Amino acid sequence: MLLTITTTHTPATDLGYLLHKHPDKCQSFSLSFGQAHVFYPEASDTLCTAALLLDIDAVKLVRSKGATLEQYVNDRPYVASSFFSVAMSQVFGTALGGRCKDRPELVQTPIPLTAKISVLPCRGGEEFLRELFEPLGYTISAQNHQLDEKFPDWGASKYYTVELQHTLPLSELLSHLYVLIPVLDDEKHYWVGEDEVEKLLRHGEGWLSSHPAKEQITRRYLKRQGRLTRAALAQLVEQEDPDPDSSEEEHAQEEAAVEKPLSLNKQRMLTVVDTLKQNNLKTVIDLGCGEGTLLRYLIKDAFFDKITGVDVSYRALGIAKERIEKLRLARNQWDKIQLFQSALTYQDKRFKGYDAVTLIEVIEHLDLPRLSSLSRVVFEFTHPKTVIVTTPNIEYNVKFETLPAGKLRHKDHRFEWTREEFQSWANQVAQRFNYTVEFQPIGDNDNLVGAPTQMAVFKC
Repeated sequence: MLLTITTTHTPATDLGYLLHKHPDKCQSFSLSFGQAHVFYPEASDTLCTAALLLDIDAVKLVRSKGATLEQYVNDRPYVASSFFSVAMSQVFGTALGGRCKDRPELVQTPIPLTAKISVLPCRGGEEFLRELFEPLGYTISAQNHQLDEKFPDWGASKYYTVELQHTLPLSELLSHLYVLIPVLDDEKHYWVGEDEVEKLLRHGEGWLSSHPAKEQITRRYLKRQGRLTRAALAQLVEQEDPDPDSSEEEHAQEEAAVEKPLSLNKQRMLTVVDTLKQNNLKTVIDLGCGEGTLLRYLIKDAFFDKITGVDVSYRALGIAKERIEKLRLARNQWDKIQLFQSALTYQDKRFKGYDAVTLIEVIEHLDLPRLSSLSRVVFEFTHPKTVIVTTPNIEYNVKFETLPAGKLRHKDHRFEWTREEFQSWANQVAQRFNYTVEFQPIGDNDNLVGAPTQMAVFKC
């Protein structure tokens, strides 16, 4: 079984530092089930490939057991499986843990990576393979193998040669492979107990809690053991909302208190609704809908045919649902609206098929490195006719009497942009994804500092 990892990062041989394996050496490691070999087919400043070859001793596996033909004749020595995850954890354990003494700055640096798995069993086919990796941002190439090339009538097998491309830290790639290879195989060669829940949560940290297929991943990884699956999913929900005492509602109230004298929130919502109607956009998905403020404006307007709210927080969605229920909508109105949980920085096929995507006061809640992932999800993967983005104008903050100097409007804001910074970002996004963009101020437009909210309308 062979895995290769290739990078064009400069210098590409930094891959050796990250993996803690020297490109000039071929190294072998003894495992309880065979041998693992690490070598570099190519290592230059512009291109470097590391290979992990796993040689499983099938006889050794059953030597201590009452051997049956099935134990000797199987696919385990030839395909990626839980054996391979164990091999990665033992051979690449330092890299998997995100540690690098010689190049510490590289550990969290996204670099271009291509992982090729020679034979990967996909129980669920290529569609399930894509459901697992595409939401994480991978570009996937999959070649299916026939059961027997001499007998094409036998049909296709469950085995694929898979190539995964992405720009991300190496530790994240290894974590994704560690968890998802056994999930695709839907089998594990060892007993699964409580410690497997800890492994899943540790290697799934930062991505599994918001993955659209997290329930399937968790169930398969834990060999469909209901008790362990329920325990893991409960902890994943806590990871998704790690600070129950820190209420999003309280933070939103603080921001609203700052902006209340201007009735800014109402102006923002009415401007977005008017823009949608002026452009004849009847189906709308509000990404990062929070507690449903925009949704409540949309659902009360008969113009709109389909309205969807998405947020990573189950708590926020629960509040949004309660507030919409208080509107006492007619049945035909209820049929227009839906809510679901998802992460905005991962591809989700449920985002597709809408006239417009709205991101209302959302982007400033993301760390800047994750903003690129959001842009790809919205403009490249989802690719609606129109995208509306609003965000605070930090220049205007000096006019809020209750806002201390230098403080952002919301505790969870990672940044707030000037008009020039916002327009620079929006123009770059529009150019990259073949959209046009127009800008509109929302609220009182001061001659010196502009309006309190800035809005960009992207069209393709």
